[in-house]
Amino acid sequence: MLWLKALHVIFMVTWFAGLFYLPRLFVYHVDCHDEPGEQRFRVMERKLFAIMTLGAVLAAIFGTWLLIEWHWPVTELWLQIKLLLIAALVAYHVYCGILVKRFAAGQNRFSGVFYRWFNEFPVLILISVILLAVLRPV
Repeated sequence: MLWLKALHVIFMVTWFAGLFYLPRLFVYHVDCHDEPGEQRFRVMERKLFAIMTLGAVLAAIFGTWLLIEWHWPVTELWLQIKLLLIAALVAYHVYCGILVKRFAAGQNRFSGVFYRWFNEFPVLILISVILLAVLRPV
């Protein structure tokens, strides 16, 4: 059972590493004005998105497996809130994928300032989810 928990945490960390770094790449990409740099950022963003998607899928698989193995009732409020926050994070992830496609097509509409603020969202979710999972306050 501890192996499941360890694998869940490993892939959650992989996912979050991508969620933290991809918007930072967007900040740098916005400031890039030469074609070789543009191409480099497109490749980096596409590959990072693929890696973080794999991390997200595996984190979800092992997290679901943990729920099943430990018979956690989804009626517990802390768990419902945690799952809701994870759903918001999945939506954020999907939107990152949309942004990757827009950058690849040369259709970015936002500034570096937007992406700096955009980059803070997963931090808030991470803090909240960890506090809920460890403290189970409600």
